[in-house]
Amino acid sequence: MSSLSPTPPPGWSAADLATLAELAETFVRGGSVRRAKLAAEGLSKAADPAQVRQLRLVLRLLESRLANLLVTGRPVAFRDRTPADRERVLLGWASSRLALRRSAFQAFRKLLTFLAYADPGPPGVANPLQAAIGYVPDRPPVTPHPSAIRPLDIHGAGPGASGDTGDPVTLEADVVVVGSGAGGGVIAAELTRAGRSVVVVEAGPFLDEGHLPTDEMDAYDRIYLNHGLLTTWDGAITMLAGSAVGGGTLVNWMTSIVVPDDVRADWARDHGLAGIDDTAFDDDVARIEHELGVAPSTVIPPKDGVILRGAAALGWDAAPIRRNATDCGDCGSCPFGCPRGTKQSTMRVHLAAATAGGARIVDRARVTRVFVEHGRAAGVEAELLVVDAASGQPPADGGGDPLHPRTRRLIVRAPQVVLAAGALRTPAVLLGSGVDHPAIGRHLRLHPVPLIAGIFDDPIDMWRGTMQAARSLQFSRPDGWRNGYVIESAPGHPGLIALALPWEGTDAHAELLGGIRRVAPLIAICRDGGEGRIRLTGSGQVRIDYRLDGRGVATLRHALVSMAGIARAAGARRMLAAGTPPRWHGRTGFAPGSEARSFAVFEDALRSFDFSPNRGSVFSAHQMGSVRMGAPIDHPCDPEGRVRVSGGAVIAGLYVGDGSLFPTGIGVNPMITIMALARRVARTVEAEGRPAG
Repeated sequence: MSSLSPTPPPGWSAADLATLAELAETFVRGGSVRRAKLAAEGLSKAADPAQVRQLRLVLRLLESRLANLLVTGRPVAFRDRTPADRERVLLGWASSRLALRRSAFQAFRKLLTFLAYADPGPPGVANPLQAAIGYVPDRPPVTPHPSAIRPLDIHGAGPGASGDTGDPVTLEADVVVVGSGAGGGVIAAELTRAGRSVVVVEAGPFLDEGHLPTDEMDAYDRIYLNHGLLTTWDGAITMLAGSAVGGGTLVNWMTSIVVPDDVRADWARDHGLAGIDDTAFDDDVARIEHELGVAPSTVIPPKDGVILRGAAALGWDAAPIRRNATDCGDCGSCPFGCPRGTKQSTMRVHLAAATAGGARIVDRARVTRVFVEHGRAAGVEAELLVVDAASGQPPADGGGDPLHPRTRRLIVRAPQVVLAAGALRTPAVLLGSGVDHPAIGRHLRLHPVPLIAGIFDDPIDMWRGTMQAARSLQFSRPDGWRNGYVIESAPGHPGLIALALPWEGTDAHAELLGGIRRVAPLIAICRDGGEGRIRLTGSGQVRIDYRLDGRGVATLRHALVSMAGIARAAGARRMLAAGTPPRWHGRTGFAPGSEARSFAVFEDALRSFDFSPNRGSVFSAHQMGSVRMGAPIDHPCDPEGRVRVSGGAVIAGLYVGDGSLFPTGIGVNPMITIMALARRVARTVEAEGRPAG
């Protein structure tokens, strides 16, 4: 989404773009033509073709006089309506009883408001909206000691390379690791340390500290999964996931919390993970934390001070967060990668150790299947991006659709394959490989997250300073009717803020964003709140479905009440619960002596907040459990991470080593737990790969 083509993307007409621009102008005034083109290109790159066709159909229905007569009672096309009337049409879709209308509204609303505030502007022209809300991005210095990692230079076109035809690039290794994030990095380091020949294959790009994105839109476009446009199929849950060398550890907020003891006990008791609740796992966690330099936050920005101050006033637990970073806390660039090199990501720690020991890394190569021959793994096949040797970018003559660059086949032959592509992509690779265990892709957990925005008198500047510096574990344990959750802050930059906060009309949204410097967003990382499924679409892309259950909804509502209590105790003069529609407290102020009564009414409303799809806002940055491990054969992986087929037999040499393995959600940030489980899997891979005798 960082550059614009002079022509509409394939499949988009000039009329489609014109209507999209009218929608963009209704959501946020100004720059609507540019934003429409950016939106169309983003959807063409990131969304499934079936979803794009459906959204283009919605645009045409908006301009259909007959459709408008049936929906609104007036045969007036969207383009012929007044601005106020256009707002009414969109708000009608937002509150519609029909789930498909709500889904279409949210898809356009999220994308077009995000672009309005995330786009830095065309070359030489700054985005005036960013200046209007007081947003000044940080420009931290670049470390003089950049990462020593250098991926293999194998991206040239080669003779006859086009699509998935032509001569493949072929590599050989003892082990191929698919994915370079929290799990893949640890496994690559452990196996290299044991003397194994390792190739790591990563779908995203490698970016050293001097070439990381410096603005929000570029970051989402280049180093996030689906170019940052990642949602459930119905658009109800907005998700974030890293897609670059280093995976989620490159872009995460570094919150390092160990899986709760009661979850470990459940995994051992109900899922047969022997040793997960004893000192062996404790030792793995301690080793990981030592390697990452995990330590308590020393800089507490205002948004995190809200948690500490509010929890103290209520007598609740709260403390500084432990995180994998050193000598930082004065910039907010973590979601774009860390140019200072202070974030101890997998790229800086485990992948650095692996490459120093001889591991080879291939970036920009999306694995599509595992070779299984005679009942055992034999390697992987991937689509390797073709790039120009001089620029490192896809060739200018690209051939065909510029939004879908040319690739060639990569084959890595190895007797052991470890899938660590994340809980959304690992099951997709297994499904694409024909592995027939019926539970692959099922039992997806997302850690559903609700949002309370507290509005204060003093500046908060949520995008600056330590990304997450405090947490409350007051409600981390489940009870008889709800799951546990952890209260944290949400350090948004303008695009993510605009997407997350409600839209109640053009002026109302502009006013809300205009005061964003004084907003402290609080989120709750909720344990299992339902269940989802990963499937492959007809076009080969990944479809994500997820539904909250009754216990999950009860947890989200309880969390809203708790976060509202913290915000109020910390001095918030107004607050809102994010949703469509939102729920406000103190929006227009209070009559003398009425605040307490008003807050009681607000709490009651939160206890019944509507979390049906595309009503209550739900977010997630943690995906888990889609290839869960356990002793029962209905788990696709055994307790050591070996992949099973239907009936329970394992495929020799095939393993999973990422958050897909979690038998359940854990209710805390998962990085440390993924890494500890990866050490467990690495021991199995190493033992089974030793030469006989």
